Amino acid sequence: MAANGNARLEIRGLDAGWGATTLVRGADLEVSAGEIVGLLGGNGSGKSTMLWAIAGLLRPRRGTIHLDGRRVDGLAAERLATLGLRLLPQTRRVFPSLTVRENLEAVELAVGRPDLEATRARRDAWLERFPVLANKADLPAATLSGGQQQLLALGRVLSSGPGVLMLDEPSAGLSPMMQDDVFERVAGINADGVSVLIVEQNARRCLQLAARGYVLDQGRNAYTGTGAE
Repeated sequence: MAANGNARLEIRGLDAGWGATTLVRGADLEVSAGEIVGLLGGNGSGKSTMLWAIAGLLRPRRGTIHLDGRRVDGLAAERLATLGLRLLPQTRRVFPSLTVRENLEAVELAVGRPDLEATRARRDAWLERFPVLANKADLPAATLSGGQQQLLALGRVLSSGPGVLMLDEPSAGLSPMMQDDVFERVAGINADGVSVLIVEQNARRCLQLAARGYVLDQGRNAYTGTGAE
């Protein structure tokens, strides 16, 4: 069992890397229910590698990962998604040749029939929330701006109804106005009850949003504190 009964996500002593290189070394992290947590650090500090290991896209070399009290390290990403853990990677994973609506509907292939009605309701709510996407619902995703594609990718992940959402630099490459929109959406997602772990290049803005933050340095925990600190 996870040590903290309130933790949606709990990582202890995590080692992870690529090939012969270990980029995350003995890292600890917790995300409690209803919390936004920031994960910060310089380039090459292991932030994205840590997210990939948590999400089941990269097998941890050591350590434990608990999701809602259940040990899940070693489970495949597809299984973790069914348990409510989703990752939105830095690269905007949209299908450029599919329409905006078809991109949002694609998630229906990954959910069971009992969840289909709720999935469609979340899809429709996302389109209603963003007229810029609704107005282009029948156009290819390739016609969207970078910021609009990011909103589409975020909407597609949310249509699956995650309990814990991990975001890898969601504001990267966006205009200041679109960054504001994305951060506003993240706050709204959290207000709806989704716990959020966010890696972000804009440290100041991230810590304004997050209740707590972790700083990685060469893959190790260097600092942990509240957003205000």
